[in-house]
Amino acid sequence: METISGLGMLFVSLAIVLLVFLVVAGRFISLWFQAFVSGAHLSILSIIGISLRKISPKVIVTAYITLHKAGLDKITSSDLETHYLAGGHIEEVVRACIAARKANIKLSWEQATAIDLAGRDVFDAVRTSVNPKVIDCPQAAGKYISAVAKNGIELLTRTRVTVRTNIGQLVGGATEETVIARVGEGIVNAIGSADSHYDVLKNPQRVSELVLEKGLDAQTAFEILSIDIADITVGSNIGAVLQSEQAQADMKVAQAKAEGRKSMAIAEEQENIAKIKAAEAGIPMAIAKAFETGNLGIFDYQKLKNIEADTKMRQALSSEGEIEEILETNTKTVKV
Repeated sequence: METISGLGMLFVSLAIVLLVFLVVAGRFISLWFQAFVSGAHLSILSIIGISLRKISPKVIVTAYITLHKAGLDKITSSDLETHYLAGGHIEEVVRACIAARKANIKLSWEQATAIDLAGRDVFDAVRTSVNPKVIDCPQAAGKYISAVAKNGIELLTRTRVTVRTNIGQLVGGATEETVIARVGEGIVNAIGSADSHYDVLKNPQRVSELVLEKGLDAQTAFEILSIDIADITVGSNIGAVLQSEQAQADMKVAQAKAEGRKSMAIAEEQENIAKIKAAEAGIPMAIAKAFETGNLGIFDYQKLKNIEADTKMRQALSSEGEIEEILETNTKTVKV
């Protein structure tokens, strides 16, 4: 009886352990069975281990089944776990790898995970490689690229750049902003090298050809397929405006130089007047000295004073004549 009782306790213990195991592992059995019927062989212990490593088993198993169904069976569950723990987006990377395989685009798992961890949308990159997208240059609505031909006429242009993703340059390659900046620079250069704006208006595709020849997509994450002029408008006459502004500046410089020369002449005149007055101030002393030395007599001095008085009288009469002439003219005007 004791033996039977011991066996009973053993069976009960085993039943309890089995029940506990089934309760714990029950939520993994459906995932294991799903993988098994899909041909993606993944053991129940591997699925439990994924959960113990703080990873969502459903995400890993679903991604693993999807990859194997798409023929990418070289990618293991460990690869998926590694990328998940690194903070990557498993679903997006799996979709990108499958899309690249269907489109015959060379994209390895290592490249896809590196692109995803770099912060780029890897699935969008593959989709852009298959279906190129159009970038407006400039992107802001109502804005234009301003360029001036050699004859001074401004041309306002808008372009559309068709690009597709360059998978090999996606990590570390320049973004859309760099492509837009380079295209704008190329258009300014191409229009600026034209002799006349009429040449550009007659043959706008030549501008696109010149820009494409420069290889503007080097070291970028995109490959430029075409550059098309969407709109081109004649702006202002920049050359005439610059010439007018230069003429005004030259006139101001000439005026400043003339004012400088005038100021120098006035200063020189005032200096000469000062010298004359200084010399005149010494005349009485010279006359007195001439009297003392006998070089000037009283009659000579009287004659000199008469000449001076006569000169003053003539100046006074001249001033009165000018005043009378002005009054006479005004009187005639009033009579008329």
